[in-house]
Amino acid sequence: MKTIPTLVALGAALAAGQGPRNLLTGGLSESAVAAALLPAAQWHPYPTIRERADWEAVPQEIRAGFVRQAQQYLSTTWERIPATVTLQYIRNGNRSNYDATNTRQREKLATLVLAEVFENQGRFLDDIANGIWAISEQTYWGSTAHLGMQRAGNGLPDVTEPIVDLFAAETGALLAWTDYLLGDRLDKVSPLLRKRIRTEVNRRVLTPAFERDDFWWMGFGERKNVNNWNPWINSNWLASVLLLEPDPQRRSASVYKIMRSLDNFINVYPDDGASDEGPGYWGRAGASLFDNLELLRSATNGTVDIYRSPLVRNMGQYIYRVYIKDEYFVPMGDASAKITPDAELVYQYGKRIGDPVMQGFGALLAQRRGPYRPGSSSPGRILPALLVASEIASAHVSEPLLGSVWLADLQLMAARSAANSGVGLYVAAWGGHNAQSHNHNDVGNFIVYGDGKPVLIDVGVETYSAKTFSAQRYEIWTMQSAYHNLPTINGMMQGAGREFQAKDVSFGETANRVTFSADIASAYPTEAAVRRWQRRVTLDRKASVVQLEDRYELKEWKEPVRLSLMTSLRVDTSRPGEVRVGDHYVIAYDARTLSAAAEEIPLSDEHLRSVWGDRVARLVLTTQGTALQGGYQVVLRAVK
Repeated sequence: MKTIPTLVALGAALAAGQGPRNLLTGGLSESAVAAALLPAAQWHPYPTIRERADWEAVPQEIRAGFVRQAQQYLSTTWERIPATVTLQYIRNGNRSNYDATNTRQREKLATLVLAEVFENQGRFLDDIANGIWAISEQTYWGSTAHLGMQRAGNGLPDVTEPIVDLFAAETGALLAWTDYLLGDRLDKVSPLLRKRIRTEVNRRVLTPAFERDDFWWMGFGERKNVNNWNPWINSNWLASVLLLEPDPQRRSASVYKIMRSLDNFINVYPDDGASDEGPGYWGRAGASLFDNLELLRSATNGTVDIYRSPLVRNMGQYIYRVYIKDEYFVPMGDASAKITPDAELVYQYGKRIGDPVMQGFGALLAQRRGPYRPGSSSPGRILPALLVASEIASAHVSEPLLGSVWLADLQLMAARSAANSGVGLYVAAWGGHNAQSHNHNDVGNFIVYGDGKPVLIDVGVETYSAKTFSAQRYEIWTMQSAYHNLPTINGMMQGAGREFQAKDVSFGETANRVTFSADIASAYPTEAAVRRWQRRVTLDRKASVVQLEDRYELKEWKEPVRLSLMTSLRVDTSRPGEVRVGDHYVIAYDARTLSAAAEEIPLSDEHLRSVWGDRVARLVLTTQGTALQGGYQVVLRAVK
């Protein structure tokens, strides 16, 4: 497309400080997009229920799985969400009960719809009708935790002010795809079903999103640093617009507004394509941008296509650049150490940008998971996955075991003992600042894995509650630097805010050594009285060790430095100068400089237990003496 070189040049200009990239709208006017946009009647992104050959080509095992699951929903009751369950969020901080019911409703309807598409006998239509009606009668489609977006604030939803959050948009798109796939089959139950879909989606999503610019996730207001909400909501709003908006002028204007909003998301992304939200959010950040780009490319017959942008390429590749082994990825902030990326998304993103490594990784993820099965409430994700199922099953499989990674904008390094091997040590370390999206106070943190299994860890985040996103966020222990692999200096943990950051960050690599270095003194408040804290993390490939060296200069000595090291393994500190971690690792230290103690931390939170089991441990190495200048070194190695 002729405009693409211009769009890519805009990205380079932004990198040079010359203004926003505006990859989507910088080279295309609203009138140009309107001219390119296919009318709703001509846009045919996926086969409908009438096109039997396409659906019968989906592997039988997958089709049967959807039908089996849907059979369990036949003649079952659709749940209602009482006011008191909605109010639990402000009464005791619990959002899980409300969100779980809301999610079940959407997943149930999506499964019934796909089962009807596969079976094509009308057996599920009445239950689909019940689902459409129940969801239409639900007061609020979003999460109770997001009601703070309404002027009335948290508590119960104000029906006079529909707000568009993640799940309101998801629900709108689910109903829009239901209408698209089943069409006049719904009319056999009642012609009012499709009318109700259009009325509710318009009232709750299309009109408020079109008429308002003050939803923070759009990026049009004071808050410019939008996160995964932006592409996630926009992808569902876009699908709903393309499928259901009856007014051609408002349809094209809505599409262009979505493109402007997506540019706000793209514009704040670093050139390296890395997400400060961590890989656990890739599926709703970079991958949701991909959802949007696929819809735009399809609906404009290829006119809107920015896949040649290096940034778009990097945003996709980020997911395998932080891959450790098996289920483990480098976690940052609220991202979990264990994730399972969407195989088909990884595969199709890789295919679109021409990256065989990414494609092979998607095929590997699919192979590990087995046949695609019900469990999603997003037809916009389910449909392309089903239609690529046969292709991905026979695709070349590869595992992206990169020798080293340096993401300069995120200030993240990662390296393993040998490229293309899961055997040996893997280390990752990062700088950054303490105002990143889903931030933990973790500037200078590092992790170590051995043979693909955790040794020194980033604990992650507990199940979300009202406290997680409140002024009390950093009262939660998993958010604090003392529960990361970091020092507590003069009794002070790191501070929260953009000013608490790493400085003089560097990365170096030779054949045998990979080193990360940063001064993390600025990550601590003034009370820590620290002038300099140079942290160096080194993977020595030849010696098969990870070495941590901290050199510091204090303005004042108040109390000893305490270095925390977190692990999910058992810790034995009985021998001075050597800490046994699990059965296969030892951390060596100078017993004249440091003393060692360990504590067990029981885990009761279900999310943390699903990653680490019933406990983690914190090893604390405490400095001896009162010198204002000093340092220490600890060395981790594998033992027989």
